[in-house]
Parts: sequence; structure tokens; C-alpha cells
Amino acid sequence: MTKTNPPKKPARKKEPKTVRLEFDFSGIPAGSLMFVATPDIIEDYIRRIPRGETRSILAMRREIARRRKCDATCPVSTAIFVRMVAERALKDIAAGIPVSEVAPFWRIISSTDKIAKRLSADSAWIDTQRTLESRA
Repeated sequence: MTKTNPPKKPARKKEPKTVRLEFDFSGIPAGSLMFVATPDIIEDYIRRIPRGETRSILAMRREIARRRKCDATCPVSTAIFVRMVAERALKDIAAGIPVSEVAPFWRIISSTDKIAKRLSADSAWIDTQRTLESRA
């Protein structure tokens, strides 16, 4: 008997949401208003970082929270979404899309970040992209 994979469900587009924390969560105190972004919000933020500039993920989370009138942005989902954006960009580059057309995740992920070690690209590649942009 051959196993068949069940049909894939259509991907539901997640909506951003704001939650009031009932307990401390990942360094964010109970009672805080926490924004839970979406991959699209994270990608848009990354694409808006000017060429040659960088941001930290923490700075991005703080800025997004401030824009949404929240105390914090969820660190867990943000890290997942940053990695999703980066992996999609790497996949697109591998498929022949020019680096200039993908989400420039190297502006938010440094080669020393933990998340860089989990990517399918060598962390030296991130350093190269940052160097190329800083010279422009």
C-alpha cells in the first residue's frame, strides 16, 4: 500500500494583532501591550532600510511597537518571520533573481547573530553584502 500525502490546505494569511500580556513573556512584563506582526510587515520594514544602513532586530522590534502604539513586538514571532524573509530571499537568489530585487535581510541580520547560523547561507556572505553596500 502506498502512502499519499494529504492535500495541502491553502495558506491562510495571518493578520497582525495586539495582545495584553497576562504573564511575563520572553523578557516582556505582564500587563504590557505586545504587537504580533506578520511576515509581510517584517519584510516591508526590512525593504525600507536604506542601502548601506543596518538595524538590529531589537531596534526593529522597538520601532514597530512604537508605530503600533504598543510596549513591545513579539520577539519569538519576529525572529521566525525574519528567518522566513531571509530564507525566501536566499531561495529567490538561488533561482536567479538579482540580489538587488530581494528583501535585503543582511541589513537586519549580522553574521554574528544567532539567526545567521541557522540560515542556508554562509555568514560570510552576509558580511560581503554589508561590505558591498557600505562602499556604494
